[in-house]
Amino acid sequence: MQFDDPAGLSRVCAERLGEKAGRQFAAMARRGFQLVRPAGPLQATGQCRLGGPALLEPGTSWPEQDGVPLSLHAVLDTDALAAWLGDELPIRPGLLNFFSLDPDLPYEEYRRLDISSPGAHRVIPADPARAVETRAPEPARTYPAVPVHAAEVTMLPDCWDVEDEDVDFDRDQHWGAASLILHEMGDLDGNTAGSHCAFGWPDTSHTLKVSSRDADGPAVHLLQLAEDTELGWGWGDAGTLYYTIPAKALAAGDFGRAVAQALCC
Repeated sequence: MQFDDPAGLSRVCAERLGEKAGRQFAAMARRGFQLVRPAGPLQATGQCRLGGPALLEPGTSWPEQDGVPLSLHAVLDTDALAAWLGDELPIRPGLLNFFSLDPDLPYEEYRRLDISSPGAHRVIPADPARAVETRAPEPARTYPAVPVHAAEVTMLPDCWDVEDEDVDFDRDQHWGAASLILHEMGDLDGNTAGSHCAFGWPDTSHTLKVSSRDADGPAVHLLQLAEDTELGWGWGDAGTLYYTIPAKALAAGDFGRAVAQALCC
């Protein structure tokens, strides 16, 4: 769920969930971006883009899994995003390059390489002052370079990313907090589905959580990549790829602990 106006977010939560639960749910809001192709007055945000060559520091090895190079899917320019994110971006990692196994690999290769393993997806930071365009080695696929505008939004979690202890609810009326959110916020739920987003909360529209929790609380969502027919990628039937990182790892700049998972219908 996303809102252009944080005040409107709080008002809607209170109206639909009641004062206490609404306040609790609104407190879970995170700042993020919808990544859209520039049109009209919109311009690309920094060096944010989908596809194209990677932006890596000299000497950085191209990531691979079992000898197979990954494909570059997106670059985020966190310097251009930092002002809106504020404390939600505890460090300034510069450029973030997002890699994944090519979704067009034959099924046999997917099974051999295990797309669910951590090595199938990588996030590599780079200093913008030193980064150079780096072409993918064969047989990795290079997607067309598409600059994107990062539109500032405030996001609420999908109902499946809400735990029972997060908000008060009537246990005689709802089987869990997810039931409350799904029932009362239903027509607002899933409005980032099918789109590319950064930070904030992912939209899963599934009964499978993306932002797992540990002692630090929910994992930090870095990037959501939807099926894109223009770019020519997809992850199964209406599939979406989500990159997340533990909160402590983000604060330490340890992007080696970032993970990704693909969900499809």
